Amino acid sequence: MTTEIRVPTLGESVTEATVATWFKKPGDTVAVDEMLCELETDKVTVEVPSPTAGTIGEIIAAEGETVGVNALLATIAEGAGADASPVAPAPRAAAGAGSVDVMVPTLGESVTEATVSTWFKAIGDTVAQDEMLCELETDKVSVEVPSPAAGTLAEISAPEGATVDASAKLAVILPSGSVATSAPTSAAAPAAAATSADVKNAPSAEKAMAEAGVSADAITGTGRDGRVMKEDVAKAVSAASAPAAAPTVPAPPAQRAPVAANDAAREERVKMTRLRQTIARRLKESQNTAAQLTTYNEVDMSEIMALRTKYKEQFEKKHGARLGFMSFFTKACCHALKEVPEVNAEIDGTDIVYKNFVHMGVAAGTPTGLVVPVIRDADSMSFAEIEKAIAEKGRRARDGKLSMAEMQGGTFTLSNGGVYGSLMSSPILNPPQSGILGMHKIQDRPMAINGEVVIRPMMYLSLSYDHRIVDGKGAVTFLVRVKDALEDPRRLLMDL
Repeated sequence: MTTEIRVPTLGESVTEATVATWFKKPGDTVAVDEMLCELETDKVTVEVPSPTAGTIGEIIAAEGETVGVNALLATIAEGAGADASPVAPAPRAAAGAGSVDVMVPTLGESVTEATVSTWFKAIGDTVAQDEMLCELETDKVSVEVPSPAAGTLAEISAPEGATVDASAKLAVILPSGSVATSAPTSAAAPAAAATSADVKNAPSAEKAMAEAGVSADAITGTGRDGRVMKEDVAKAVSAASAPAAAPTVPAPPAQRAPVAANDAAREERVKMTRLRQTIARRLKESQNTAAQLTTYNEVDMSEIMALRTKYKEQFEKKHGARLGFMSFFTKACCHALKEVPEVNAEIDGTDIVYKNFVHMGVAAGTPTGLVVPVIRDADSMSFAEIEKAIAEKGRRARDGKLSMAEMQGGTFTLSNGGVYGSLMSSPILNPPQSGILGMHKIQDRPMAINGEVVIRPMMYLSLSYDHRIVDGKGAVTFLVRVKDALEDPRRLLMDL
């Protein structure tokens, strides 16, 4: 029986690869999972294992050839030479009876796929039940995948970088106590230590070395068996072009390798995370879809700052939460949204959907990108409840622990660029919402009050809104009501 060896899935948006090295030649005996060849893409190096034991029949794609996904690489005659190995068979955990499939967990509403970002375990590793196997990255959150059973990781079906759907299999666990099958290892295994002269460098590395005028002897290879890869050449060229520290003892200058004609060695190309891709796509969709306009005002923060100074210690002692500015802004916006309900509405086709509640989105910057956790029914919460909810959501956002449900359903959004020093900005709408309030840096400025120039802590406010549903009058009215409530917080208590 003949088995075809084909190019595996190379990752999202990667459609072709170069055959870098064949570790076997026609007639060689191979064992299950023994590496046959290595493919090189724009981003990663992919090893192709043998799916069965047998003998290499024909190599279709030679070294240096460019192949597409699922292209035929070689053929294997199953079983031939299987008994020729003088080496004792090594135990191999194989999927079969009693094995447990590790499936993609529930990703959240409307999320249909994820990217495998990191595997914490390798094939053959022993795992405990509920021990983390890998981490998936969706458009919004990272999802950890625990082991459903104790045992041995027998198979990884989705390698790092692979895109999987909501029902895909990630791996196979051979539970503890299951009978493991055996697979013969290659007869050449103990003699696999090849000399440096036998190691063939990646074709792209050979080309890069020729262009840069660098010898392979001056480069430390990081590929299989010490092979020089393209990135190794880039690092060597970059290091050679970097200024060296002055020696303490005068010495003749070392000869420096020629610098490549282009600046590729000084650049770094990093694939966008799924979260960053989603942020980019949604923000551009927002600009293309909504008739976005921004109106501005400014607010005197004197009253709120005096109120915080007077009561912050009592507030924290009683409620166990710090009294910040966000609760005042949340309350002020909820108050204004009742008067101007179209800012809290959304367009659905030819209908306008008015919301008789406020699910307040609070934009938060995290190491992986911008997320917007939602404080549900913020209009019915107290100052203490709002402060606690914002602190808890912010902490979970920074730790990457927010669920999809916690970032859906918002009706209005607050964006505080002031924490980063922003003095003025025009925030972009978070679809399908019709309004977002931009908060900015508090800055002492001279103000004319009652005919006198006084110094006051001022903050610029900006309201970006969808002009398809919110008229200019409504937008300005909303922002003035927020300003009034913040400059005289007693209005919030009296519902004025």
